[in-house]
Amino acid sequence: MHATNLVGRESPLYGKRVLITGGAGFIGTALTRALLETSKIRIFDNLRRNALKEAGLIDHPDVELIVGDVRDFKALQEAFEGVDYVVHMASIAGVDTVLQNPVLTMEVSLEGTMNALRAARAARGIRRFVDFSTSEVFGSYAYRVREADVTKLGAVGEARWTYAVSKLATEHLAHNYHKQYGLPTCSIRPFNVYGPGQVGEGAIHNFIVRALRNEPLLIHNNGDQIRSWCYVDDIVDGILRTLIFEEAIGQAFNIGNPRSTITIYQLARLILRLSASSSPIEFVPWNFTDVELRVPDVRKAERLLGFRPKVDLEEGIMLTIDWYRKRQALALVNQKENAKVDDPHRQGG
Repeated sequence: MHATNLVGRESPLYGKRVLITGGAGFIGTALTRALLETSKIRIFDNLRRNALKEAGLIDHPDVELIVGDVRDFKALQEAFEGVDYVVHMASIAGVDTVLQNPVLTMEVSLEGTMNALRAARAARGIRRFVDFSTSEVFGSYAYRVREADVTKLGAVGEARWTYAVSKLATEHLAHNYHKQYGLPTCSIRPFNVYGPGQVGEGAIHNFIVRALRNEPLLIHNNGDQIRSWCYVDDIVDGILRTLIFEEAIGQAFNIGNPRSTITIYQLARLILRLSASSSPIEFVPWNFTDVELRVPDVRKAERLLGFRPKVDLEEGIMLTIDWYRKRQALALVNQKENAKVDDPHRQGG
């Protein structure tokens, strides 16, 4: 069963059309790249972030981009035409962005997912609908949490949990669309994804960018918060498995790497060592609610889907540092070329 090819001509996804809402983001772009040897991809995104363009995939002949908002049911319904598989990951991302836009966060999650599920049901023939949830549904303290464990959300009015409560609601929505209407849905709870191509917020992204510039690495409070970090290739592997295996239907899955567990302070030290950076570490007060401990139990995904994270933290960070270094070098070259063009004293050839 678990020997099924995830990509290529032998994959069940071969020749099929996959719709990815929010697909221009970091994880959506990585998923698109993995699927291109197998499927035709339709991206539905408002392009608030556009990792797809930087990856050079936006003009690929097998990538169709539809610019739109998941709160627009008519536009979303049109995007579902002729689609076989759906990965619904459109959401407001990043703790800082959520804190600043709590209403928009809930609208995109709740209205967007309701619209997507209604469109999927109306489309008929959808073979899988994967709802992207979050590990935030486990609250501030989550050690070896299983999918069946009780979810823990903070007090009403605490902005930190706005994202989590809306995502938990979308999980229930997706599950009930399966129970009541037979729509083949499942949910993924990703745990702290990082890697090449990351855009926007995130500790590893911020630390590496600043380390390569020898700028201070800013750590909230004492840096004793504990996280399990999942390399982007492993989350993509988990998504592909939920699309392919029938055992995924009607289930929720933790996708992460419990082996790559570390405090934020230790993470900063590791990045400084691997990048040979001279950046100092600075501790800054953080008065907002934070997640203190988050480590997944992924045995359900291993048992039902054959999922096993392959990339350990040090290897993943080295690959990520290399990507940022190349990006930084390319930006420097482009900056010099632009300076030449703009130089009024430059001689014409």
